[in-house]
Amino acid sequence: MKIHILGIGGTFMGGLAAIARQLGHEVSGSDEKMYPPMSTQLDKLGIPVHEGYEMTALQNNPDLVLVGNVMSRGMEPIEFLLNSELRYLSGPQWLGEEILRHKKVYSVSGTHGKTTTASMLAWILTDQGIDPGFLIGGVSPHFETSAKLTDSAHFVIEADEYDSAFFDKRAKFVHYHSDVLILNNLEYDHADIYPDLTAIQKQFHHLVRTVPGNGEIIVNADDPHLKTVLDMGCWTELVSFGTGPHADFWVMPLGDNPSHFSIQNSTDQLAEVRWDVSGKHNQLNALAAILAATQAGVSISSAADSLCRYENVKRRMELVGEANGVRVFDDFAHHPTAIETTLLGRRPHVEGRLIAVVEPRSNSMRAGVHARQLPKSVQAADHAFMMVYPDMQWDELVLEKLKQKATIIDSVELLIKQVSALVEPGDEVICMSNGGFENAPRRLAEAIKQQPTAQSQNL
Repeated sequence: MKIHILGIGGTFMGGLAAIARQLGHEVSGSDEKMYPPMSTQLDKLGIPVHEGYEMTALQNNPDLVLVGNVMSRGMEPIEFLLNSELRYLSGPQWLGEEILRHKKVYSVSGTHGKTTTASMLAWILTDQGIDPGFLIGGVSPHFETSAKLTDSAHFVIEADEYDSAFFDKRAKFVHYHSDVLILNNLEYDHADIYPDLTAIQKQFHHLVRTVPGNGEIIVNADDPHLKTVLDMGCWTELVSFGTGPHADFWVMPLGDNPSHFSIQNSTDQLAEVRWDVSGKHNQLNALAAILAATQAGVSISSAADSLCRYENVKRRMELVGEANGVRVFDDFAHHPTAIETTLLGRRPHVEGRLIAVVEPRSNSMRAGVHARQLPKSVQAADHAFMMVYPDMQWDELVLEKLKQKATIIDSVELLIKQVSALVEPGDEVICMSNGGFENAPRRLAEAIKQQPTAQSQNL
């Protein structure tokens, strides 16, 4: 079958491309712009990609068109598609019907940490010899691609609440037939889709309604918004995790080392994890993944042992360059809470200054929905740079408050020039965006490399 994917550059649709190719389909795709890691993955898979949204991409008469949620009415290929007799589906519907209904599905949901937690769970099951299928919104060092289909009965998926397509406004995750569901956390996001937090909670309750009675829901006991969701009704066994004994299982730091923690329950210390992943939020992600793995027959101690060998996915605190004593990281944080958590988690590890670079890339951020929270989110940084492009039209009062905490930049070229001139040996720069960011992190790392060192200036 010939399958063409509109919006193939997104992590979800790029993952579908990998699975469709593995099934033996002839796969092609198109997107406006392509950036690593998806561009690299698709190139390695030999999947041709048409850059740009023209109807010519559909004129080879594919048997099926998978439509990403980046597409909308008025776009040339969409109008061509609707005027033709070509068959089309949303990506989540195709995945749910063709793949997931035959599997035991482990869904990882939440505003933050979906990709990280899903990759942890996929790694645990792989390390324990279970060989799960998976679709993760990023590329893990443990796997060759972001998605894989196996003969195993188990499948791990990052379960997103964003809508499925312009013609299918259901949240993606209701298509997935979840058997084991992680509810990691819940905050207001996706302002272009949902008017308020209550609307998102309703979608999460639709997800809860799809989990069978013989499944399991693993819920963050520290999150009151998730409690509200479950209070709407729950028909599945609950297991809670958190930061203390109010949960069934919790994490406890061991000593002063932020990378060493234990898993506790009401009667015992069950396991210890020593790893190189920073942040308390990642300890909670780890605990959620460990508890989900028990549903595949993996013991808590064995799952914890696997995580001692875990490496984080690309664009999750990924070190993309180190030159002249300066380290540059690429991170996917794009919500004020995630930005703040990322900076606080990295703060203890930085010898020099911590420099935050934030591109408000999501529709909610660009619309200014979270703008008032941004000054607080970057407080842990010694310097902060905020990309505010001319078309964003943020409130002047918000911008004035933001300028007290951050330097406002309106182009990537200017950003690279100013940050590369500012940094000194020992500094760390964390670039945070959920978009391509014009490849800014790697370009910045290269610019720093080209900067003359203090030693060379004195010669």
